[in-house]
Amino acid sequence: MHQIYFLLGLLGLAFFLASRYFHRGLQNYPGPFWANFSDLWRFFNVLGRRPEVTHIRLHRKYGDIVRLGPNTLSFADPKAIKEIYGIKKDYVKSEFYPVQMSMSKGEPLPSLFSATDERFHASLRRSVNNAFSMTSLVYYEPLVNETIEVFLNQTERIFAEKNRPCDFYRWLQFFAFDVIGMITYSKRHGFIEKNEDIDGIVAQLGKIFNYAAPVGQMPWLDSVFWKNPILSLLSKWGLWDNSFAVAHFARARMQERINAPETEKLANVNKEDLLSMFLKAQKNNPDFMDDKRVLTMAVSMAFAGSETTAISLASVFYYLIKNDKCLETLLDELREAVDNGVVENRPSGLVSWSEAQKLPYLDACIKEAFRMHPAAGLPLERVVPPQGATICGEAIPGGVIVGCSAWVLHRRPEIFGADADVFRPERWLEADGEKLKMMNGTMFQFGAGPRTCIGKNISLMEIYKLVPSFLRRFEVHLSHPENEWKLHNAWFIKQCDFETKFSVKNIQA
Repeated sequence: MHQIYFLLGLLGLAFFLASRYFHRGLQNYPGPFWANFSDLWRFFNVLGRRPEVTHIRLHRKYGDIVRLGPNTLSFADPKAIKEIYGIKKDYVKSEFYPVQMSMSKGEPLPSLFSATDERFHASLRRSVNNAFSMTSLVYYEPLVNETIEVFLNQTERIFAEKNRPCDFYRWLQFFAFDVIGMITYSKRHGFIEKNEDIDGIVAQLGKIFNYAAPVGQMPWLDSVFWKNPILSLLSKWGLWDNSFAVAHFARARMQERINAPETEKLANVNKEDLLSMFLKAQKNNPDFMDDKRVLTMAVSMAFAGSETTAISLASVFYYLIKNDKCLETLLDELREAVDNGVVENRPSGLVSWSEAQKLPYLDACIKEAFRMHPAAGLPLERVVPPQGATICGEAIPGGVIVGCSAWVLHRRPEIFGADADVFRPERWLEADGEKLKMMNGTMFQFGAGPRTCIGKNISLMEIYKLVPSFLRRFEVHLSHPENEWKLHNAWFIKQCDFETKFSVKNIQA
C-alpha cells in the first residue's frame, strides 16, 4: 500500500513539473534549468543581490529571449521596448509592483509606480501631470538651488575642512531626500543639516527594497509577510504600525498646509511646490483626488525620487573619478564655460539648469553613467494581454510575464559598440543621425511609454545642476582608489564602499 502512495506521489510530482515546464508553450525558450519549474529560481537569484549580472550573462549565452520562470520571459532586443511598453499596447504591470506599495494605517496607497490598474493610473497621471511638466521646473529650481547651496556648504564644513572621509552614496542620498522634501513640501527633512538618517527613513526604505525585490518574484508571499490582512487590521486599530516613516512626514506636512491659518493660506496661494500642485489637482477634481491620493503622491515622491536620483548621482561621480581623462575634459569644459560667460561665476559654484544644458560633455558623461549604471536592476515586468501578442517576431500567449532590463539593453555591443562594458562618454559625441537615434531609443533608465517615470524631469534637473556645481566647488578623490565599489541590487542597485575625500577649490567670483 505504501508503495502505491509513493508511486502516486511521484506521478503527481511528475505531472506538476511537466505542467510547469510546458506552461503556455514556454519550453521553447532557453534559460536556467530550474527556472523552467519554479519561481524559486528567481527568488534566490534576486536574494543573491546581483541578478543583473545573471541576466546579462544569460542573454549573452542564450540570445534575445530568456526564460526566467515558468511564466516569465526576459527580452534583450531593443525592438521589444516599443512592443511591450508602447502606447496603447494593453500590457499591465505584473503583481511585482504592488509588493512595494506604500502603507499608511494599514491601508495600501496605490501610486503611479505601484498601481496595476491602467485606468486608475491614467486618471491619476492626468490629475497631476502638470506638476511634472518641463514648464513647472522653473518653479522648483529655486527650491533645488537652496538645497544645493546648503549641501555644498555642509560638504565643506563636515568633510572638506576636517579632511574626513565621506560615504558618498549615503551623503548623496541625504541630498536627494532633502531636495525632494523641498520640492514636495517646501521643507527639507533635515538629513543634510544634521548629517543623519532622520526618523530612520533611509534605513526603512532600504529594508523595504531588500524585502520587495525577492518577494516580488513570488508576490503571493507579500500577503503572508507584510500586507497580511491581520496585521493591516491591527494597524487600523492602532495596535500595530506597518506604515512608512516617510508617510508620517508627508501626512504631517499635508495637515500643516490644510490646517494653516487663513492668513498663511493666502500667503501660500502662489506657492509652487508639488504639494500645492497636488492640492490644486484635488480642488479641480475632488471626486478622484481625495486626501488619500494626495498623500499617496507625496509619499511616492520620496520613494522613487530619492533612491533613483542618489544612485544616478553616485554613478556619475564614481565613473568620473575612476576615469581621470574624462574628469579633466569635463573640468576643462566647465572652466571654458565660465570664462566665456556661458556659466555665471557664482561664489557658491552653483550652475543653473539652463546653463547645464549648454555643456555637451557634461551631457555625455551623465548619459554614459545612466547607460553603465541604470538605477533599476530588474526587468520592468508587464503581463501580455489575454489575446496574446507578437514580440520581436515571436507569438507570446496572453498572461505571460514579459519585460526588459536596462542593464541588458544598455550593454548591447551592436548598439553601443564593442566597448559597451566601458565608460566612454565620447560615444555620445561621436554618434550622429540614425546611430544616435538608435542609442537614445535603447536607453531605458526611466522606463518607456505611458508608464515612464513621471518625475524624470525633476531628477534630470537635480543631476545636471549638482554635478557641475559640486565639481566647481570641490576636488573629489577616492579614499581607497585601489578598490572597486560594491553593488547591492535590491530592485534599485545602490552603491556600497564608495568612500571619498573632498578638498575645496578657490572660486574667483
